Amino acid sequence: MINIAVVGCGYWGPNLIRNFETLEESRVKMVCDLDAGRLVNMKRLYPNAETTSDFEQVLNDDQIKAVVIALPTKFHYEAGKRCLLAGKHAFIEKPLASSVDQCEELVSLAKRQNLTLMVGHTFIYSSPVRKIKEIIDSGELGELQYINSRRLNLGLFQKDINVTWDLAPHDLSIILYILNELPRRVGCHGKAHVTPGIEDVTHMSLNFSNGGFALVHNSWLDPNKVREMTFVGTKKMLVYDDIEPMEKIKIFDKRVQKPPHYETFGEFQYSYHYGDMYIPHLKQVEPLKVECQHFLDCIKTGAKSESCGLEGTKVIRVLEAASKSLSDGGGEVDVL
Repeated sequence: MINIAVVGCGYWGPNLIRNFETLEESRVKMVCDLDAGRLVNMKRLYPNAETTSDFEQVLNDDQIKAVVIALPTKFHYEAGKRCLLAGKHAFIEKPLASSVDQCEELVSLAKRQNLTLMVGHTFIYSSPVRKIKEIIDSGELGELQYINSRRLNLGLFQKDINVTWDLAPHDLSIILYILNELPRRVGCHGKAHVTPGIEDVTHMSLNFSNGGFALVHNSWLDPNKVREMTFVGTKKMLVYDDIEPMEKIKIFDKRVQKPPHYETFGEFQYSYHYGDMYIPHLKQVEPLKVECQHFLDCIKTGAKSESCGLEGTKVIRVLEAASKSLSDGGGEVDVL
């Protein structure tokens, strides 16, 4: 049995508490938050869990083997570092930290302490994303030409990070997981409408060295919640709509074909192929439960997590490049 402490029980923390509490191999021993009202609510739901507003109590409890950090982004690095220094495995919600330097320090510290460091890239543990990777790797779509991702909603407005740092980690973690490659250059445009200096609408472009291309549109200022990704290949096209309760993936047998050769302009015409659409079967499992179990498995076996600190650092590299592009007016920036 692995004793877990969850630090932060605001928006996402309760979901983590619920999943770790229901898994057979873990127990939520302690919940930490500065809000006394939240702690009262968690104690009512999980009477066997201790509650505290003192982070030091979490660090000093030798029975706690792993800490789950669900705090605002600006606290991820410091909280994660202190947990690792205290000899505790760390699960840090996305994004891993606020800079590449901070991420690299956490990765190095976890390696030195022989501890598991994992970041909460929940979507890569979902059945739809796993299926999409399987389909693309099989070559069914043909050569992947571009990806278009839209993650839009009204709020939740953040005060310490812009919409790119809030929402894009989901899109980026999916794209990097599926392509298994970092983009070479990134461009980003955006604007702050509600809070000065904090962009609430952004549009990012990713260019890969193999010719791949992706667009990521994020917004806190749209009337409808949208969670949609389109994958366009030379043979087929795939649409992933995470809002759909059942039919999350649809594959369209559609493509554009250029004539193999022509002698005059009149002979040059594109051919549009329209075939059937089908919906692959997906196993219905909660991605967060799979992710939490994966964290426990990595602690027990010492295996490398699929969303380890190195993978979390890759996402931050893209976000840092996007931030530089945003501040420079949208020009492309190298991903270092």
